[in-house]
Amino acid sequence: MPALDGVKVLDLTQYEAGTTCTQYLAWFGADVVKVERPGIGDPGRSVAGGGRDSLYFLSFNNNKRSAAIALDTDEGRELFLRMVPRFDVVVENFTLGTMEKLGLGYDVLKAVNPAVIYATIKGFGTTGPRREYKCFDMVAQAAGGTFSVTGEADGPPTRPGATFADTGSGVHAALGVLGAYIERLRTGRGQVVEIAMQEVVANFMREPMSQREWRGSPIGRRGSRTVMPTDLYPCAPGGPNDYVYIMVVTTRMWDCLAVALDMPELGLDPRFATIRDRNQNGDVLWEIISGWTRQRTKWEAMEHLAAAGVPCSAVYDSDDIFRDEHLQARGMIRTLEHPVVGEFQLLGPPIHLSEPQAELRRAPLLGEHTREVLEGELGLGPAELAELARLGVIGEAPAVAQPHP
Repeated sequence: MPALDGVKVLDLTQYEAGTTCTQYLAWFGADVVKVERPGIGDPGRSVAGGGRDSLYFLSFNNNKRSAAIALDTDEGRELFLRMVPRFDVVVENFTLGTMEKLGLGYDVLKAVNPAVIYATIKGFGTTGPRREYKCFDMVAQAAGGTFSVTGEADGPPTRPGATFADTGSGVHAALGVLGAYIERLRTGRGQVVEIAMQEVVANFMREPMSQREWRGSPIGRRGSRTVMPTDLYPCAPGGPNDYVYIMVVTTRMWDCLAVALDMPELGLDPRFATIRDRNQNGDVLWEIISGWTRQRTKWEAMEHLAAAGVPCSAVYDSDDIFRDEHLQARGMIRTLEHPVVGEFQLLGPPIHLSEPQAELRRAPLLGEHTREVLEGELGLGPAELAELARLGVIGEAPAVAQPHP
């Protein structure tokens, strides 16, 4: 059975950081019930517009059930509090103070379930002078240091393209939940798991920050070039992502590169005899290597160099990822069917266990499992559910006949 089979999670998350946490738990087999506002749901559902769930939402909410409950009503709050004792974990990433305004802060939840594990993700945490600052991924990355080391040395700070703060915070939160759950198995006690996005990004900066020891000043922007010939090289036919990245950090790798380029004379050239020489003559060396790479596609260059023992990779764009035969062979590229969107591709779980994992399921429609959850968890009957729906306390997904064209 899946690793977290039997673990039950109430998911109050939205957008990416919190949804990543609960998706990891769901991937491992936890029963994750995403509690959403009737008629609106997770704002991530509509980031692309178009009146249907976005691919963004579908990518972060696999293997979950959706129950649409209005937590800002007395009746909705009561339903949620009745559910808390039947669940192991509550996860939220609302703005600081939102849960308390709803009357659902940790102290309230702990009173009805002393063993509950409460995971909260905030931009800057729940303490400290900046705790009330609003935050998104890019804000946390600026505050955590990644902007300062990204871009060319003579250019401005640059936002990294990947959402390290959001997804990274979600993964850290999932790890914290698992740690707290193991602790609860020993003691029977729940606890708070708090994640600050700024701190997660700063944690990802440990390697560049460690260079302060010998630099004695803030680390500058790195560009693609480090110790030559480590750099980015253009390839045919010259498109925006037609590049191969080559990383050479030892003498043996340098020798392998010279052989792979069919230029053994590079190993005898006094301009490139040592690391210092290669750095001092980096522009000349770059032109020599790029003359070779420009005659090949990024895939041809990667395959040839990698086969010779040179660490390298073609620069993949977002389409290349889904076409990659290696990722496909490892089961990372999945195809699912959605009743509105139709067939779509997404990335599967990047953690592989030798024991059976949960089957990958599409993200739920808003309120798709409201009736199922409230009947199963609280024993509510048809009349009670109908009255709650009439009052606007709960919502259900409309029937869908055909996928969106």
